Amino acid sequence: MRTAPLVPAAFVRRLGVDVGGALNLVGSLIKYLSLAFLFPTAIAVGYGEPVWPFLVAGVVTAAAGIGLEAATDGKERIGAREGYLVVSLLWLLVAVFGALPYLLAVPQLSNPIDALFESMSGFSTTGSTVLTDIPALSRSMLMWRQFTQWIGGVGIIVMFLAVLPRLRVGGRQALFRAEMPGPELTLASTIRETARQFLTLYLALTAVAVAILAALGLTGVDPRMTPYNAVAHAFTSVATGGFSTEPRSVEAFAATTQWVIVCFLLVAGTNFALLYLAIVRRRPWVLVRDEEVRVLIGVLVLASVIVVVDLMTSQTLEGADAVRHGVFSVVSMMTTTGFASANFNEWTPLAWLVLFGLALVGASAGSTSGSIKLIRHIVIAKMLRQEIDHTLHPEVIAPLRLNRAVVDERALRAIIVFVFLYLGVCVAGTVVLLLDSSLRGVELETFQGLAIAVSVLGGAGPGLGFAGPMGSYADFTDLSTLVLTALMYLGRLEIVPVFVLFTASHWRA
Repeated sequence: MRTAPLVPAAFVRRLGVDVGGALNLVGSLIKYLSLAFLFPTAIAVGYGEPVWPFLVAGVVTAAAGIGLEAATDGKERIGAREGYLVVSLLWLLVAVFGALPYLLAVPQLSNPIDALFESMSGFSTTGSTVLTDIPALSRSMLMWRQFTQWIGGVGIIVMFLAVLPRLRVGGRQALFRAEMPGPELTLASTIRETARQFLTLYLALTAVAVAILAALGLTGVDPRMTPYNAVAHAFTSVATGGFSTEPRSVEAFAATTQWVIVCFLLVAGTNFALLYLAIVRRRPWVLVRDEEVRVLIGVLVLASVIVVVDLMTSQTLEGADAVRHGVFSVVSMMTTTGFASANFNEWTPLAWLVLFGLALVGASAGSTSGSIKLIRHIVIAKMLRQEIDHTLHPEVIAPLRLNRAVVDERALRAIIVFVFLYLGVCVAGTVVLLLDSSLRGVELETFQGLAIAVSVLGGAGPGLGFAGPMGSYADFTDLSTLVLTALMYLGRLEIVPVFVLFTASHWRA
């Protein structure tokens, strides 16, 4: 007996968006999330811990995905307009279902809002937490936190390089023209092709990270880096996530381990399309020729010098410690990872300004990092330079080029609009946090509120004050926690796909 369509055909015909097809694709993808719960289940079996929270979550997720897929059809028909709905709904549902183990078995996350926050922080690779007692979690639950960021990382790569360019989000249609599949592919096939292309690279980088980190522990260089910790931190390093199994992040590990993690953050903060060409296609020169990579290295070096000198002159840290913690924090914040090798909450305002300024800039587009992305800042800088040149020499008309390719005017407008929209959302989030905290008696200074909004929207994780790198977001009210969850969600999807759904013109036939 055929199941009645979830979305009536007469209603669909009045819309310009194939809702049924979009829901059909969402359902077909969500059901595969249920397989992810097998990994923490295996960890639980190995450590003799309860498996039921993961099994229940897996069954519920599979049932929801299969049911939604059975009740709809048409995933092969969807295109760019349906893509906005698919991306927005899929990312939200992944966080909802991912929160089930927390809600079922973690007393600290018994509040559904807190559980959703922790799950969204994981899948969006943000790294913020409302947990106040991380060691109280079981080994399997801790690994689930780490694994959600690893899953989110690969999902971000696929979304950035396959989905968002086709949806013309923030000028990506021009910035990634070389990596975009041809127009003959549907959105669904684009996702499949890109996933096959980059998943192998992502897996390989993770395996190398696990091997090197585990070797540090097995050879006695860092006794705390057990095989378990090696896997856990490899997951969140390659994903630029920032969750740690330790309550004080990576401060607990040896200096050598921290330098190794810095190296992997630099790799993960690089455009995966370029990494694929350099490593898989054996064309390493593409990294040297890429403008964004060169600027990324330059900014990291300059910012590291500023922070290290500031730490030394303020006598906050000295010598090798100042260099290590300064460089680590700079790389961690610019790649929006959020790992902390030291509590920068205790550093100077200049260091804060540099670190959260970097979090607002972000690393390479096409990487697992968040925020605005460096390439958009490069384009805007080129536009400003072009405008100055045109003022001095009005008779000269030259197109704007990025990596020797002309960027069209429509993409330039999209980049400007995206940046202003991003900053507007950041300011709005800051205002709500400050207002709610003031009314509820939560101690939150203006710059702390701004730093937290910048960090959460950009996927960096730690803020300042009680929400600093060694702290927790638990002091926020439920309203503020929901706002922060929304900021993580919007920032990870680059805002536009969600906002488009609230425009009437998008739904008109």
